[in-house]
Amino acid sequence: MNEQLFEKLDLAYEDMVVIRRHLHMHPELSFKEVKTAQYIHDFYANLGIEVQSGVGGNGVVARVKGARPGKTVALRADFDALPIQDEKDVPYKSTVPGVMHACGHDGHTAALLQLAKVIFDLREDLAGEYVFIHQHAEEFAPGGAISMIEDGCLDGVDVIFGTHLWSLTPYSSIEYRTGPIMAAADRFEITIQGAGGHGAAPHQTKDAVVIGAQLVMNLQQLVSRRVDPIESAVLSIGSFMADNAFNVIADSAKLGGTVRTFSPEIRDLMEQEMRRVVEGTALTNDCTITFNYFRGYPAVVNHQKETEFLQQVAKTVPDISAIVESKPQMGGEDFAYYLEKVPGTFFFTGAQPVDAAPFPHHHPKFDFEERAMLIAAKTLGAAALDYQKTE
Repeated sequence: MNEQLFEKLDLAYEDMVVIRRHLHMHPELSFKEVKTAQYIHDFYANLGIEVQSGVGGNGVVARVKGARPGKTVALRADFDALPIQDEKDVPYKSTVPGVMHACGHDGHTAALLQLAKVIFDLREDLAGEYVFIHQHAEEFAPGGAISMIEDGCLDGVDVIFGTHLWSLTPYSSIEYRTGPIMAAADRFEITIQGAGGHGAAPHQTKDAVVIGAQLVMNLQQLVSRRVDPIESAVLSIGSFMADNAFNVIADSAKLGGTVRTFSPEIRDLMEQEMRRVVEGTALTNDCTITFNYFRGYPAVVNHQKETEFLQQVAKTVPDISAIVESKPQMGGEDFAYYLEKVPGTFFFTGAQPVDAAPFPHHHPKFDFEERAMLIAAKTLGAAALDYQKTE
């Protein structure tokens, strides 16, 4: 059956590319993916596949039942874009100013749509049920996964598989990992209220820039001096704003950044220690500092049995040349929420361009090797079919 699946997917590859490029040219931001959701819905409806729109917002869920009873396998793809100007010189460049698919979600969607079509064609020879979860708003917390789960997208599901096309990983490779594979992604905002004044009389002020600089340096020591070296954590300050004339001491300043962790205990520690540093700095400088910490997605933690199963399945996909145990990635993913509810695994499909320079995800010139979509579809499809044989 897998051979038939692979053959049909090979034939569907050109259509996969057409879909991907259409979506790439017409991107939509998180929570605003109205036309993309309609496109996905219409694809299924035109094939006669059971499909539901408006799942948890803009999510779309399709279901295909095999002719025989069996397990229910869910496969997930995301479809939102990013607020980035597309700087690629390609025929399928984004037509929407300031918005582009800079993370591969267009490829995820195209691969899953064509895989669903092939499984639908094979349904009379299949056992079980196949749930195709097209998720909105992966890029912006709280994300779309939570609301889709609350709206029933995982009802009756026994296992879930997902993949991410990865532009810096060699094409034709698969990267897997048991346990944490992507980090919890939190953000924070710090507002310093000092006392501004003339640059010539700093003694009469409470300089928000100097206070902010102290915070930056003190916060950067938390990972090296408060976190066990065996554990992992990242604290990055991405913005520091205090715009004034050259001879004005800042009355206020704002800082923003992100914290990435894998362990719930380290996540709690970082928030606790950041709060302590902020409060201590406010006391030392006799000023007011507001600290807001926003918890984003939890860490993506793959289940061992399902990850080992996926690793074995990947060996049966002829297009794959390397199967590698991945290092944990500090990027975040709300696929984490699915794995908190049902067993499953999330893996990376190597999509580094073969004939062009690779750019990282979220870069204005991001692109990927389109043939990686075919590998992703084959791997997900083989996992879905072979899971019916497991105990």
